[in-house]
Amino acid sequence: MTPLITPDDLRALLDKPSGVETPSLVVLDASVLLPGESHDPQQRFLDAHIPGARRFDIEAFSDPEGALPHMVPSQGRFSRLIAALGIGNATRVVLYDQTGLIGAARAWWLLGLFGHDDAQVLDGGLQAWRALDYPLESGEPDAPPAARFTPRLRGERLVGLGDMIRIASGERTATVIDARSRGRWAGTTPEPRAGLPGGHIPGSASLPFTELLATDGRMLPPDVLRDRFAGAGIEAGGQVVTSCGSGLTASVLSLALRVAGYPHGALFDGSWTEWASHPGLPRGGVDAQGGSAAQ
Repeated sequence: MTPLITPDDLRALLDKPSGVETPSLVVLDASVLLPGESHDPQQRFLDAHIPGARRFDIEAFSDPEGALPHMVPSQGRFSRLIAALGIGNATRVVLYDQTGLIGAARAWWLLGLFGHDDAQVLDGGLQAWRALDYPLESGEPDAPPAARFTPRLRGERLVGLGDMIRIASGERTATVIDARSRGRWAGTTPEPRAGLPGGHIPGSASLPFTELLATDGRMLPPDVLRDRFAGAGIEAGGQVVTSCGSGLTASVLSLALRVAGYPHGALFDGSWTEWASHPGLPRGGVDAQGGSAAQ
């Protein structure tokens, strides 16, 4: 299954006549609030959403005990929350954002991490749906039916700090790509999280997620994505690790890898926030708070 679905194809699924036997379908609004933003994604969902959609809260689908933002939840927590949305192992899932696709990409990646492949991201998100004047609903959605989800964790798609230290030191081979802006990667632009130094994991390549998207928020075509990845040193068949600030926009790189036809990469969940929180680890680039980062 392709990782993306067009608004036309989603509407065709939603408009199938009653009585036509089709797999169960759940549409999820996975919009997420990014650092520096102040709107309420939940209220925007209540104001307008794709008919029948339910709300996938990225913050809820994170480890509540974690010291870092957006860390992967336990299998039990994920299973309980996803089943509460009416999603079982045989459910087809379509995810979208109100703007862009960051939250949808993270939700798609989490579903895949826990063994659910029947999931797609709406290319262009709600903006693309609105542009076609397709119908919207408002208010609270109906209560979802009971469901049961059994996770199948794919641990190879997740790397931790210890793995990254080995990669940065050359003990383990992988190409690390960083989804943050080039200024944040270089350390010339301050991090949005107060007190976090700038720079990058030594050996990582800069590939801002915004360079994989068209101006309308849609993902670029596969051949263009492959050119972007090649420019960042990605070779077919090589081990790839995606990173960013806190594991969100790294998911956009992970999604783009699959759209481009590459194998699933791994994602550094703690990303730069975790790496930079350890003063003893080396940093590439110039510290945006002043001075040169150690190489």
